[in-house]
Amino acid sequence: MESINQILTRYWGHTHFRPLQEDIINSALEGKDTLALLPTGGGKSLCFQIPALAKEGICIVVCPLIALMKDQVEFLVKKGIRATMLHSFMTSREIDITLDNCIHGGYKFLYVSPERLTTDIFIARVQQMNVNFIAVDEAHCISQWGYDFRPSYLQIAELRKLFPEVPVVALTASATPEVIADIQQKLEFKKENAIKLSFERKNLAYVVQKEEDKSVRLMKLVNNVKGSGIIYARNRRKTEEVAIFLKQNGVSADYYHAGLLHTERSSKQEAWLNDRIRVIVCTNAFGMGINKANVRFVVHLDIPDSLEAYFQEAGRAGRDEKKAFAVLLYNDADRINLERTIDHAFPPVDDIKKTYVALCSYFNMAMGSGKGSSHDFDITEFCQHFAMDAGVVANSIKFLEREGYIMATESFYRPSRVHVLISNKDMYRFQVEHPNYDAFVKLLLRSYEGIFTNYVPINEYNLAKRSTLKEDEIKSLLQRLDKMTVISYLPQSSKPQIIFTDEALHPGSILISKTNYTERKERAIQRMEWVIHYVTNTRKCRSELLLSYFGEAEEVRCGICDVCLERNKLELSDLEFATIAAQLKEKLSKKPMELTDLVHSVKQVREDKIIKTVQWLMDNGKLENDEENKLVWKK
Repeated sequence: MESINQILTRYWGHTHFRPLQEDIINSALEGKDTLALLPTGGGKSLCFQIPALAKEGICIVVCPLIALMKDQVEFLVKKGIRATMLHSFMTSREIDITLDNCIHGGYKFLYVSPERLTTDIFIARVQQMNVNFIAVDEAHCISQWGYDFRPSYLQIAELRKLFPEVPVVALTASATPEVIADIQQKLEFKKENAIKLSFERKNLAYVVQKEEDKSVRLMKLVNNVKGSGIIYARNRRKTEEVAIFLKQNGVSADYYHAGLLHTERSSKQEAWLNDRIRVIVCTNAFGMGINKANVRFVVHLDIPDSLEAYFQEAGRAGRDEKKAFAVLLYNDADRINLERTIDHAFPPVDDIKKTYVALCSYFNMAMGSGKGSSHDFDITEFCQHFAMDAGVVANSIKFLEREGYIMATESFYRPSRVHVLISNKDMYRFQVEHPNYDAFVKLLLRSYEGIFTNYVPINEYNLAKRSTLKEDEIKSLLQRLDKMTVISYLPQSSKPQIIFTDEALHPGSILISKTNYTERKERAIQRMEWVIHYVTNTRKCRSELLLSYFGEAEEVRCGICDVCLERNKLELSDLEFATIAAQLKEKLSKKPMELTDLVHSVKQVREDKIIKTVQWLMDNGKLENDEENKLVWKK
């Protein structure tokens, strides 16, 4: 068996691990449950992929986003590593084939969306696999106190019961101390074991600027900071407007959001990754799984909902460890909008129940039926049909998920797929008996390999180009062969899905727990207050403030954020400033003082340095004048 260093070199072409990667890998190989906390771009995936490759068997990887699973599977397959995925958009036949391949086909990785974990077929078949590790990506999703809680993640504990001796490797890029403890408890770690790399990014300059005219400031930034950039906006319309504004001002830019067609999203993402577009303006739908090292700036045009989300998004800048900027532009209206967003995220319980009833009606679900059924879901069409507000519906669906009544998947592009249902011999007989289909069947079989053993992605447009038929005629032939049960044809789709995890219930049976409503709202407000504190802060180093939020108490100024740059103008060392400020606080805590008396009371320090410190403390709200124009220390 190859060593972990040999595996690293063979598949990834590196000769050295990044900080803590080797510690995490060795912990997993020693059979210890391990929680890895590495910042965005820190190489988390290697921490379970390498130990899985170093041992016999298959690694089960639980991942919340299907698009992220797809990216990782394709990445591994390109490296010659056998990997596959299982998710709610697959047919029962596709699931059956995939699980068989994992049992008998020498696969090393099976990526699974969490809602598949408790299905009967998965439970029955996974026990026939030689599982070497259970990996949990985006592990903060299992904590109800995390910013992105996914109730389906709680099913991972049931998977552990099937493999009590198999170690878990959990990974996340952002978690508070409370969430770190909760992850380990929810995943039933045998012993607490969190290996954490400091969240400090020494090359990343955090900047917050209050701006009424953000477009002017944005243009200055884009023109002054060379290189590739990401600009985050809260809604789709704004991404398009900002991208148009940048292009009108000579900046190579484009926009990206979840409402675009899959082909458009892929094209825009590819152009940005390959530097054909300099700036991508996007919603938070962009960025997960993106690996671009030379991003020089990330700009937020709106106040984010949480510091966890902000830290991950801002952390996409400067992964090459060269100087980069994370800039947040805000104004007073943004703060009001953020508070309004929190209120909208918690719709009245009656609206949540109304949404559930409408979903049952929309999908023709009779009471007591439909458990396990999945349905393509177009929220715009749904809201128009029932005259409901899209924001209320979206947030109500999140609550119904948290209570375990339904699951909602993200929008995910699935190309058309075909699987031949009859044998080679029977297909030949079919062609002889149906000569009008013969030419098309030959075209199909020549164009795609493996079509007899598995579902294979196809492209109707390409098939039309290779024949004398039009694309609509190709689709019609495929549909007819499907009806004749010669093939199984699944047309392309990109809609999200609603999955009923229980049978349809009477609205009176729908319960929304206090934990999932009141307490989560309180937590959301706390996270919002932390964000507002970060944005309005003008005294504490921004890096220090972020690190303290994530439980790192060491206070060392970064020296490059906007707060530190202002402090640097004092031309005082950190020790000098801290010494003077401590004396000022001690004096003024006892009684208000005139400036002259205060300066003279500080011993063994030059007068000009004391005055600079006083001025800075006044500018940043720590000192103020009372009614008698004496200085007082603000508590």
